[in-house]
Amino acid sequence: MDMESLMAQASALQDKVTAAQEKLASMHVKGIAGDGDVIIDMTGKYDLANITMRDEILSHGAAHVAKLFAAAYRDAKSKADTLIDQVMGQATAGIPMPE
Repeated sequence: MDMESLMAQASALQDKVTAAQEKLASMHVKGIAGDGDVIIDMTGKYDLANITMRDEILSHGAAHVAKLFAAAYRDAKSKADTLIDQVMGQATAGIPMPE
């Protein structure tokens, strides 16, 4: 394979990855904790879009509220990780990417 062909393939791959990153920025996942007591809306680039919580959870104390927020965040991040794997996997078409 000549260098010119290799450079063209690298450029095409970079274009696909850039498009995938833009797509991820517009996609959203929701992390949910406590049967919907706390919901975190996050983009596929881990940007926080929105947080909602039920007023009733405040009566359970700060430690309980913090645990719910942490659980909702972990759920959202896990879903975003899965989404990223899917979108980037499609963009790279099976080419191993460095982590």
